[in-house]
Amino acid sequence: MATIKQVAQEAGVSFTTVSHVLNNTRPVSAEARERVLAAAERLQYVPSALARSMKSRTTGTIGLIIPNNTNPYFSEVARGIEDSCYAAGYSVILCNSDDDPAKQRDYVNVLLSKRCDGLILAALSQTDGELLRKMKVPAVLLDRAPKDMVIDVVGVDNEGGGALAATHLLAQGRRRIACIAGPADIAISTQRIDGVQRVLAAAGAAPAACRHADFTSAGGYQAAQALLRQPAASRPDALFCCNDLMAIGALRAAAESGLRVPQELAVVGFDDIDLASFVHPPLTSVAQNTREMGRITAQCLLARIAEPHMAPQRRIIAPELHVRGTSVLSC
Repeated sequence: MATIKQVAQEAGVSFTTVSHVLNNTRPVSAEARERVLAAAERLQYVPSALARSMKSRTTGTIGLIIPNNTNPYFSEVARGIEDSCYAAGYSVILCNSDDDPAKQRDYVNVLLSKRCDGLILAALSQTDGELLRKMKVPAVLLDRAPKDMVIDVVGVDNEGGGALAATHLLAQGRRRIACIAGPADIAISTQRIDGVQRVLAAAGAAPAACRHADFTSAGGYQAAQALLRQPAASRPDALFCCNDLMAIGALRAAAESGLRVPQELAVVGFDDIDLASFVHPPLTSVAQNTREMGRITAQCLLARIAEPHMAPQRRIIAPELHVRGTSVLSC
């Protein structure tokens, strides 16, 4: 890789002249400017990002840590973040924590060492508040946040989303509703189940049976198998799953059990990932509008970078129910 000194030698000018031309810091004659730019192009000179960041105290980079880059929800949100940051002149460094707090802390330290201008942390655990207190860089939390943190947060109304799903299932005549939740220590999953139980209680229906699983198709498949093994009289006639991947796993379990969807079993997911429209039957899902979520998250961070002392922002987005063929016959 060519250096600024090599550009100076190639152009036959001083090191400082090249610096002034490339950084527009002082007027340089048209003839000298042309020679410098031509030499830089011939040598394919690329300015040092580190040197420029030390001078400007910014790097034009945003760090993004997500828990699972194989989950379409997080990959779709990440795309919305990246598109918005790129349009604003920022590059995004993406890290995958595998929902491992130790790995997440390591990545935070790596991103801080790279002098990122801001961080977005998706699905931060309830025990990682101390990590954020030590950071001296603008940050926004996405999806999950420690309860005692005063920090910018973007999320969805999880309890409201669970309530939408339960209201829809009751309207379809379902009375034996069961839930496939995420891990018991993850607040967003608990909130979604709380929304379901609240609606069922208000309607005088029996509380939903619940099985916990990880947020994967395999986890949903195994949990659904356990729920659907019951005798026909007590077997669920509807499943609410706390994300779409678990709902897709539940659809496979239903097929293997010989149950027709939606005639004998309705299934509702959460997130409305792109894949939800393409499974068979198409999946009814509580939609978060993942790209919009990413855009709003990026906007919050860019605003925080521009105005570090403004009051913390909390953006909670209202979900929508997208009804498809896994819960009604007419779709």
